[in-house]
Amino acid sequence: MIDPAYRKKMVVVEGSYAVAHSAKVCRPNVISAYPITPQTHIVEHLSQFMADGEIPNCEYVNVEAEFSAISTLIGASAVGARTYSATTSQGLLLMHEALFNTSGMRLPVVMTVANRAVSAPINIWNDHQDAIAQRDTGWMQLYVEDVQEACDTLPQLYKIAEDNEIMVPGMVCMDGFILSHVYEPVVLLEQDLTDDFLPPFQPKDILDPEDPKTFGAFASPDTYEEFRYLHEQAMQKALPKIEAVAKEFEEVYGRYHGGLIDGYMLDDAEIIIMAMGSILGTIKDVVDKYRAKGEKIGVLKVRSFRPFPKEQICKAVKNAHAVVVLDKNISIGTNEGALFTETKSCLYNSKVRVPVIGYTVGHGGRDIPVESIAKVIEETKKVAKSGITVESQFLDLKEELL
Repeated sequence: MIDPAYRKKMVVVEGSYAVAHSAKVCRPNVISAYPITPQTHIVEHLSQFMADGEIPNCEYVNVEAEFSAISTLIGASAVGARTYSATTSQGLLLMHEALFNTSGMRLPVVMTVANRAVSAPINIWNDHQDAIAQRDTGWMQLYVEDVQEACDTLPQLYKIAEDNEIMVPGMVCMDGFILSHVYEPVVLLEQDLTDDFLPPFQPKDILDPEDPKTFGAFASPDTYEEFRYLHEQAMQKALPKIEAVAKEFEEVYGRYHGGLIDGYMLDDAEIIIMAMGSILGTIKDVVDKYRAKGEKIGVLKVRSFRPFPKEQICKAVKNAHAVVVLDKNISIGTNEGALFTETKSCLYNSKVRVPVIGYTVGHGGRDIPVESIAKVIEETKKVAKSGITVESQFLDLKEELL
């Protein structure tokens, strides 16, 4: 039941508009924009905000491609500007080289990624392959379940990324079309609350002719490893920061989406379904039906894929009889999705010995109906009783097309 006072704050808007509004109230100094479906509406709305004079002290840069978009933000962030962009799919892949530069220079750039399948074959619908392909670039990745969370995660990510003990860039990953183009009720971020929650960007080190420094220059073998070590340590420092900022956000705005992970019907769950992104809504609907029949099924939402919350996941699944992981991606050559592989990895040297199976689902925007989620649950119940027969597989393959 939604509180009536809270309901009055809600407006029905497109997901992209809500995200653009969130970016606006975070007061960026530089926005770089290049259109690519399905994130185009985000930067279009920001362009309108700029034309209407609603984003003060900001430079809106129309670039010729996504590599230029991220390169623009690298330069702007290095001189102390708060920066923002949005991209997807092939555009994110075009940024790949410069993503390493951004994180290696420890620049807290923030982007929204409207997740979309990658080519070939050409496909414009949603899965997570584009962002998962960037998992080793040194960027934080926070995956959101709905439009409200997509809005609310932006100021949180800025606050985490711009912490002088962290200084690591980040992506807010939202499912393309499913969230970017949907119209649903949301509470748009209030400017006064956001100003209180998110202080101005004040980095310790910037490019300044009056105080010369070098960013991202040459490192020989006797120093390069230490750069990688410090970068990894920053990611580890981000783990508790993500939790703390999520709770602080709840105190200010009254909404909580989870920190690193979040649970639904999880405390006594014997079967646990793990996933990231908008599929969680469908999973929860199916779990409600199982709970109504007295079956102890729960959901583990993974919000932070990078940094990966190993300890929190181990703790969350330790009492389960079996776990199934649903991935909207696949690491070709392993027959596994990335979340499944990471989950098994973090459990291996722990004391938790719960059986874990995986499904790769929803490739290229394929629908994932409630019947398919129920089928997954039934298969996982068999694993709990008899053990694993198939470790990882595609869900709902059309055999007649093979």
